[in-house]
Amino acid sequence: MLNHLWRSVLMAGVVLCLVAPPAVAEETGNEAKGENAKSHAPLNKGGWGDRQLAQSPIQVTGVRLNPTETGIEVILETPQGKALQPRAIALGKSYIANIPDAVLALPQNQEFRQDNPASGITRVSVTQTAGNNIRVTVTGATGLPAIQLYDSPTEGLIFGVASAASSTPQGQKPQAPSGETDKPVVGEDEEKEIVVTGEQETGYNVPNTSTATRTNTPLREIPQSIQVIPQEVLRDQRADLTSALLNAPSVRNSAPTNFDSLRLQVRGFFTPVTVNGFKDSLNSSTIGSDLTGYDRIEVLLGPNSILFGSSAPGGTVNLVTKQPLRDPYYFVEATIGNFDFYRGEVDLSGPLDESKNVLYRLNASYRDQGLFTDLTNTTSLVIAPAVSFAFTENTKLTLEGRYADVKFDSITFGLPLIGTIDSNPNGEIPRDRNVNEGTLDAESSRIGYTLEHKFNQNWSLRNAFQYTRYFSAYFGDDGKGGTFPTALLPDNRTLERIYLNERSEQSDYRLSTDVIGNFATGSIQHQLLFGLDLGRVTGEFSGQNREIAPLDLFDPIYGQPPGAVIPGSEYDNKNETEELGLIVQDRVTITDNLKLLLGGRFDIFEQTDTDSIADTETNQSGDAFSPRLGILYQPIPPISLYANYSRSFEPSIGQSFDGSEFEPTRGTQFEIGVKADLNDRLSTTLAWYNISQSNVTTEDPDNIVGL
Repeated sequence: MLNHLWRSVLMAGVVLCLVAPPAVAEETGNEAKGENAKSHAPLNKGGWGDRQLAQSPIQVTGVRLNPTETGIEVILETPQGKALQPRAIALGKSYIANIPDAVLALPQNQEFRQDNPASGITRVSVTQTAGNNIRVTVTGATGLPAIQLYDSPTEGLIFGVASAASSTPQGQKPQAPSGETDKPVVGEDEEKEIVVTGEQETGYNVPNTSTATRTNTPLREIPQSIQVIPQEVLRDQRADLTSALLNAPSVRNSAPTNFDSLRLQVRGFFTPVTVNGFKDSLNSSTIGSDLTGYDRIEVLLGPNSILFGSSAPGGTVNLVTKQPLRDPYYFVEATIGNFDFYRGEVDLSGPLDESKNVLYRLNASYRDQGLFTDLTNTTSLVIAPAVSFAFTENTKLTLEGRYADVKFDSITFGLPLIGTIDSNPNGEIPRDRNVNEGTLDAESSRIGYTLEHKFNQNWSLRNAFQYTRYFSAYFGDDGKGGTFPTALLPDNRTLERIYLNERSEQSDYRLSTDVIGNFATGSIQHQLLFGLDLGRVTGEFSGQNREIAPLDLFDPIYGQPPGAVIPGSEYDNKNETEELGLIVQDRVTITDNLKLLLGGRFDIFEQTDTDSIADTETNQSGDAFSPRLGILYQPIPPISLYANYSRSFEPSIGQSFDGSEFEPTRGTQFEIGVKADLNDRLSTTLAWYNISQSNVTTEDPDNIVGL
């Protein structure tokens, strides 16, 4: 059934065309108070001046532009017209308003930009800055535009913008936009206030995430322990994936070497990573541990089956890719280090057309690295392009991909205990001795798209597709395989080995569609999400073990030819897994400081395994329901108290000795915690959780295999 559904909905064929225009530097800095700085007074008494700040940041749920006779209106929509507190300055041709205690909660994007919205106005932008602050910038073509602020009880905050050439004559009262009357208006004779701010655009403290709820949501309003490792940390630490995750609690890498793919444990459970909210069932994104093309890392602690379907109960590590930028950006870096370490990286981005509706980004890196052990070397090439198309103000398409080719020569897995830590009658084994030989080739390709469309200010659609291919082979171009140690002989110097020759090729198809709506039932606000996920994973695995001469640890002879095939070691398997998930979620705002997160997901899955050598085929299917309930209360704006209940599932393919099929392994978590924003740059989370698993497969004591 799922196979026929896949054939009817999947898309194929994406063309990426990248052109890199010259880049220019982007100037940022502190705004200084001087002769050219003009001021805008706060709204008068009875309107904004005597209002108190809300108990939690006010969400700006939409940004609209309406044309007027003299220019445009910029409308910041808030739930039930909640009041915002703007503070503004003028700098050159730009009017800049900083709005504290406010967060952007737009359905698709974290920011809003519109070029040339009206005659005499070159740009309007609304962006989230550090902490809970929104910045509104209006830039004139020939001079500073005139701005009038209006308080709309039904819409929110309105900026009445007139270009420098058509500004309201002095002494004339400006006309209220959209036919509204009796609004507080800034008059020319009111007391002026100059507010000068110096604000860093980005920082270590990230206020929002879109992965945990599949909608753009402030971290402080999500009843779950989440940590985001932003680009600033990755850049300052020059981190790869292994070192970057040292910043995350409850996450560790259990892989035997940094060169092989990572085996991540989150809260004690092994879990593969996700990319932009898509499962990476092949774990191909961690090969080589290089972060080229990735913007940030999100660590979602606890069960997340409601988001990703089958997954471990400990949590999820999500990689977020870099997106095209509107302003030209150019970055080049070269690194040289010990043990013949050489690495180069480029990051290019900017517009491809004058209107900045078509943007591109190209990330690429090459690394050649040795190690202190004999024979060991690794090389990696990564290319990650992306192109975005803004067809209209409400429709955007992004195409992106990533290609990684990594080769590992003679990966080292360590040395025997005797001769390194414990004494050996033959002497000490040299620390640079390598007992492994062979080459592992790993190649990963990923391509996909994201389509975002906003029907109106309340309803939007997001459709995304991702295809991943992963190929690995333990043999080089010369047909040479890899050797691995098995046991140290009683003479304490001879190491037995096996010769491995294997190959695998896997494909992962993911399609996701979300419909998001905002509405109210009385005074209660809702953000409702309906989601549909489709997944299909195929794999082919083949290999064999051969005999090979042992290795003398104190006088090694490398490159010895392999011998006969070890009986029973050959395998040639194929598998196919199909998944379908349906999601319903509701983010409920009861009051400004009391919120609920309610959701559930129903999954059905089917897996087929084929053993070509034994000429057998096994087919198994199942289903699972994964709920999530969360509550969050903010006694004061910087503090969030939360609790959640969530479940996960993992298919357990196989049968017991009595012939019954295994049930999916289930994980259940209860968690309570507190989040605190100590200031604009420092946040912390303290959590207590309990995770339990059921339907865990174990050995049958009456039918132990091999006895």
